[in-house]
Amino acid sequence: MTEVTLEVQGVAATNPYRTAQRQFDQAADLLQLDPGLRAILRQVRREFTVNFPVRMDDNRIRMFTGYRVQHNLTRGPAKGGIRFHPEVSLDEVKALSMWMTWKCALTGLPYGGAKGGVICDPATLSVHELENLTRRFTSEMTVLIGPDSDIPAPDVNTNSQVMAWIMDTISMQRGYSVPATVTGKPLEIGGSEGRPAATGRGVMTVTMEACQRLQIAPEEATVAIQGFGNVGSVSADLMHQRGFRIVAVSDVFGGIYQPQGLDVPALLEHQRRTGRVAGFPGATAVSNAALLELPATILIPAALENQLTIHNAARVQARLIIEAANGPTTPEADEVFLQRGVTLIPDILANAGGVTVSYFEWVQDIQSFFWEEAEINDRLIRIMRRAYQQMEELATEHRTTLRMGAYCLAVKRVADATAVRGIYP
Repeated sequence: MTEVTLEVQGVAATNPYRTAQRQFDQAADLLQLDPGLRAILRQVRREFTVNFPVRMDDNRIRMFTGYRVQHNLTRGPAKGGIRFHPEVSLDEVKALSMWMTWKCALTGLPYGGAKGGVICDPATLSVHELENLTRRFTSEMTVLIGPDSDIPAPDVNTNSQVMAWIMDTISMQRGYSVPATVTGKPLEIGGSEGRPAATGRGVMTVTMEACQRLQIAPEEATVAIQGFGNVGSVSADLMHQRGFRIVAVSDVFGGIYQPQGLDVPALLEHQRRTGRVAGFPGATAVSNAALLELPATILIPAALENQLTIHNAARVQARLIIEAANGPTTPEADEVFLQRGVTLIPDILANAGGVTVSYFEWVQDIQSFFWEEAEINDRLIRIMRRAYQQMEELATEHRTTLRMGAYCLAVKRVADATAVRGIYP
């Protein structure tokens, strides 16, 4: 296959925590937030770093570094995923924990924000080594996590099996099963119907809301998706069913482009069989960077942070950007999109479907009473639509972007809760 390439200027590494703080500062300015509350909410509450040993299959001992950060606990227990990735850093985890606080507040969930990660490449580990790593990291985190304090969930390179190992490790140490200690678990041990597709369903829901307001007919829209993991693939499948034409997708190995539209069901089967989207018949190879600049009505970054920057924002051709990933857009790129009239639905709303159904799972585990999938999906869609409307209303009130509308709503809710509770002692 020939490959579509676009030259991308050298991009300096952008610190995600500084980005998160700058976004918060903008919202705090719009809200004229009390200086004391501003100082509290601008910092993470707790940072946990651990260096721990894992016995490998060849009997060697290898050291790994992991993090768990809690940004805020004012509105309830901390909630946030755990990722396994070679580029995990403390500042990345701090940023993600802050974004989780706003995400939970925006959707009205009774949680604070947290995030965790281990510096590793799961692709180089056997299943046995991955289990050993997960269980040892969990053992180090027992001082933090639990159903009333901090509830992990899947994130980049983690899945329901990893959550099962975490839940089992905590349960073995407590001496009884504690299913509500994590979400995103298999159904057999207290997982929820609808959870695997929840983030993608949320992405589809806000996309439909945005298209309605922009008068974009799904059957006339083309979509490019960077990242074809759980979120990207589910989003593509659901949007394909609604009539959208998916023209480009990519994963860690590269991407594919077909301007006439991809056969999404066949692509999903190809990915299941080969482990990647590359090589799909009838499509042209495209890099992850080039995908962002392809001609498409809608762009969905669903991979990692810092993908849309000052260096490529002017070349993005999409009218609508849906941030399915956390922090894919830098503040400088936000300014470019604003000036160009590009509508952007921020991550703290666009990918909130996962944490919303995680909340449903946590509630079901605590009650030992489980709901049907149709009820879960209906509740999810109602929450996402309500949050979208509230975000839009705040953006209009403050004459600002949808991102700042979402931030104003979320930050105000956390600030109000902090003011009501007061400062201890």
